[in-house]
Amino acid sequence: MENITDKIQANHPLASLTTFKIGGSAEYFFELTNKEDVSEIFAWAKDKKLNITILGGGSNVLINDQGVKGLVVLMKNEKIKVSGKRLEVEAGVTLNNALSLALSNNLSGLEWSKGIPRATIGGAIRGNAEAFVNSMSDIVETVLVYDRSKNIFENYSNKMCDFSYRQSIFKKNLDLLIWSAVFKMTEKEKKEIEEKAINSLNFRIEKYPQLPSAGSVFMNLDPKIVEKSNKKLYDEILCHKIGRLGTISVGLVIDMLGLKGKTIGGAKISLEHANFIVNTGNATADDVAQLISLIKTTARDKFGIALHEEIQYIGFI
Repeated sequence: MENITDKIQANHPLASLTTFKIGGSAEYFFELTNKEDVSEIFAWAKDKKLNITILGGGSNVLINDQGVKGLVVLMKNEKIKVSGKRLEVEAGVTLNNALSLALSNNLSGLEWSKGIPRATIGGAIRGNAEAFVNSMSDIVETVLVYDRSKNIFENYSNKMCDFSYRQSIFKKNLDLLIWSAVFKMTEKEKKEIEEKAINSLNFRIEKYPQLPSAGSVFMNLDPKIVEKSNKKLYDEILCHKIGRLGTISVGLVIDMLGLKGKTIGGAKISLEHANFIVNTGNATADDVAQLISLIKTTARDKFGIALHEEIQYIGFI
């Protein structure tokens, strides 16, 4: 039987595992596929006094050019099955693969996610991914979680996940590892599901940049906070720009700052959508971090508005 230490790799490159195509190497790297390995790999890291970083599909992250100290665990558990009107999926399954299985069984609930690059179930639940007035919280029934602090697996109900806009308990409590989930789906005509999925895909192709990126850089804005920060700007313009989810597009605000197209090194604020920073070919994490800092500083100085990142920084501390 193969020892778990035989599966651990040293100095493993990470850039190709991200949608940004940016970043250095992991000091130690492990692909997690079996539930039986969970407690053992965490115990190994604890014994070595190593920090642990969980990586899914590699979207919504920015990895340091100098790499990541400690152990990087790549979620490669990819079992998936249909049980009646429920979809049982492990964290390493991509949203697109989950949608494909749902579609073949006439199950609706994930068609809004079509075209999100490489996003996995674990990452989507953690960040409560959403689009077109739909979100992961709408379909999550239960989540099987490994609690590092207790060394046990526990089932979390939807309520226990503490979902909110782009948030969940899994972002707040880093001891919790999402292993799998059960989605409560709705039975619909395949043609209707296909049509919505195609519309979602076409929207992303038309509106979002096709160059490598991490997806949305910042979270959209709460109108109440914007009004408090800059009442004049809110009353004259932004109060008329509140979207279907009750937020104000941060891409619009960045565009109003005149930053669309701004470039530092190989990183560029996308011309297609200002809440995306794209890798034009040779961008470094430092290039991206400088652009993010420029956007935040300009928004604060010009509009008095504080922006908050949606992307996760890995290896920067």
